[in-house]
Amino acid sequence: MASDERPALRKIGEVAEATELSIKTIRHYDEVGLVQPSARSAGGFRLYTQDDVDRLLTIRRMKQLGFSLEEMGEVLEAIDASTADGTSAATRQSAREVLLAFRTRAEEACEGLRVQLDYARELTRRLGDVVR
Repeated sequence: MASDERPALRKIGEVAEATELSIKTIRHYDEVGLVQPSARSAGGFRLYTQDDVDRLLTIRRMKQLGFSLEEMGEVLEAIDASTADGTSAATRQSAREVLLAFRTRAEEACEGLRVQLDYARELTRRLGDVVR
């Protein structure tokens, strides 16, 4: 990106549509410090970059797997620490460990959902057999 180019900024309504989160939820995440908009318009409206949208998508995915707001914050902090320039090796390693632990939890949640889906499919087949 050239030095005079600025990243595209989106208004909160556009972000809500892109992330399938409500405007109220996005505002709440701002209020609790999970995802703060990268800019504000002259009128004070929230403006979001693609990085902000990506953070919201991470949160949306974690929410569906039952992670708490505090845990979401931990993951976002670890992502930031692992990707920021000038982060010490020790901090990067600590962030990596946090991310690996949460990845394991996400994998466990996926397995639980696979089991539930198998049960739902089995029930659907059984009910289909009954009504034939």
